[in-house]
Formats: sequence, C-alpha cells, structure tokens
Amino acid sequence: MSQVIGLIGAMDEEIKLLLEGMESKVTVLKAGIQYHGGIIAGKSVVLCKSGVGKVNAAVTTQILVDSFGASQVLFTGVAGALHPELGIGDIVISSECMQHDMDVTALGFSRGVIPYQEVSSFAADAGLVVLAEKACRELNVSHRTGKVLSGDQFIASPEVVKELREQLDGVCAEMEGAAVAQVCYMNATPFVIIRSMSDKADGSAHVNFKEFTVEASQRSHAILEYMLPFL
Repeated sequence: MSQVIGLIGAMDEEIKLLLEGMESKVTVLKAGIQYHGGIIAGKSVVLCKSGVGKVNAAVTTQILVDSFGASQVLFTGVAGALHPELGIGDIVISSECMQHDMDVTALGFSRGVIPYQEVSSFAADAGLVVLAEKACRELNVSHRTGKVLSGDQFIASPEVVKELREQLDGVCAEMEGAAVAQVCYMNATPFVIIRSMSDKADGSAHVNFKEFTVEASQRSHAILEYMLPFL
C-alpha cells in the first residue's frame, strides 16, 4: 500500500490551486470536513480545508491519520509576521510549534507550557524542513525557519507582537499550526508547517490581508508542488 501524504490548508484559498491540479479525485465527508483523495505530482494525497482555529485543525489532523492513514502531514497557508526582518510574502518554515494562548502562569508554569505534559513545543520533521528550505531556495523565495506560534486569536497589535517575540521567540503567528503539530507528535507522524506572511500582525491587516492572502497562497502552493515529488 502506497503512503498517503496529508495536505491541509485553513481556508479555501489555501487549497484551491492544489485541488485544481488533483487527478483521480474522490471526496469523502467526515466531521463536516471534505477530504479530497487523489494524485498530485504522482503522489497519493488527501487534501482538506481544516477551517480556522486549533480545534478544527486538531480534528482534521486526527481524521487524516486515523481514517486515511496519512504518513506525513504538510500544512500550508498564511500567517502574521512576528520577526522584524520578515516582509509580506516571505515564507516561514516551522522548526517547532507552540500554543501562545496556553497560559497557566498563575499556577507557576511558563507561558506556552501545557501543564503536566513533557512536551509543549513540537518539533517539525527535520527532513521535511530541509526539503521546504530547498524548495524556497530553488524558487528564489525569501524564507526563514523558526518557531511558529498558534492561538485562537488574530494578532493585530505591535505590543503583542513584541511580547510574543520576547517571551516565546516566535517568528510568526497563526491559528492552527501548533494543533496540527501536537496531534502529529501524539501519533508519531512527521509534519511541517509552511506559512506565507500576509500581514505584519500589527493592526494593518484590514488593509492588506485579503489582498495578499491569494498571493501568499500561490507562493505556498508552489513550494508544496516542488516538495511533493520528493516525498
């Protein structure tokens, strides 16, 4: 039985181009989520839109593993830049993922730490990270590898950006990656998160988010398309 690669995006824009290029497509509905099985770049894949937020992302990922036997998971989409050197359209590749809204500091835990659990920051698969970096170099896309922070919040404040950088060393902020990462960790499934910067997480997103989401998604798509033949 050939390996199945799980591909997730949070929004329609993030899976549209992949869906258009899929052959032998079969769609299955589970937990209200459409899972599209088929062939992309000669590889057997299951593609889905998780929806926004950590719960949606976690449910989607677990179903990918349990029902479709995903051997690895790649999540693509947009994010807000936290690192000062990141610009709109730049790519962030996850070295690790953590929930920035996991906050039990009142009980003496550091911010981001999941109480009574050994691991709270989930490392991406080293081979997938290297391949994503290679794709960016070959496509001449500006990129940075670092910690992806996730929370059920749309970050739109320079003060919060500074806080997330200083407290948690985050490179970008989004709403799904750490949930995908934790589920993959729990299932011993390799993963990588690939995010294209659609805004600077500084309150200007209302100006540029919609405009750059499509462009950012196209860039993420090109990277996945490059990676798939090597998986």
